[in-house]
Amino acid sequence: MSEASHYIGNELELFSHAHNWKGYYKKHLSPFIKGEVLEVGAGIGETTLHLHNETVSSWLCLEPDASLASKIENKMKEKILPNNSQLQVGTTDSLSPTKLFDTIIYIDVIEHIENDILEIDRASTLLKPGGHLIILVPAHQYLFSPFDKAIGHYRRYNKARLQKVIPASLQKRKIFYLDCLGFFASLTNKWFLKKEYPTLKDVKFWDRLIVPVSKIIDPIIGYSTGKSLIGVWQKK
Repeated sequence: MSEASHYIGNELELFSHAHNWKGYYKKHLSPFIKGEVLEVGAGIGETTLHLHNETVSSWLCLEPDASLASKIENKMKEKILPNNSQLQVGTTDSLSPTKLFDTIIYIDVIEHIENDILEIDRASTLLKPGGHLIILVPAHQYLFSPFDKAIGHYRRYNKARLQKVIPASLQKRKIFYLDCLGFFASLTNKWFLKKEYPTLKDVKFWDRLIVPVSKIIDPIIGYSTGKSLIGVWQKK
């Protein structure tokens, strides 16, 4: 991923309406988000808004697309984002190697990066000892669809594929799937509906009806499958 780039998708505004989904993964990630936080690929600032908590001392939004970054900047000016949020246009290779973080977050980002191994290796050098790396990605390569291609995804992940990206300096804390019903909805779309892009109505239907049921079923099946995959690692 180059230092300056243009994001080809326009789904970020659509998925800003997915409040149940964002609240669902926040519940699982909040215990690991604290101190000085780096969010890579911050988009339009919606993840910052949902994941920020009272244990965060600073939050750096790193976004390579200047047009998306301008939306984050506007939210900061309008006091929509927390006061301790900052913005930098660029990528991890534009950061000072002496500036270290307690938490580094990639939410639906590394699937957009061609060399994901290099990216995460670089991120690991920016973590403080004991700091956490958090990654959320779309799950299961056989769900790869025209929608994935349209928004610039190189791949989807299973646990083994995601673990291969992680350098030896990081120790796995947990890795699990979320949204089991969303998995079947995606499979249905790939096989039968063949929609290339979701509508706002589609996103709201998934968020309001499918995600709440997944929240009930996911723990029953031990978070064994889902539309998304989450991993948390800690620097040794």
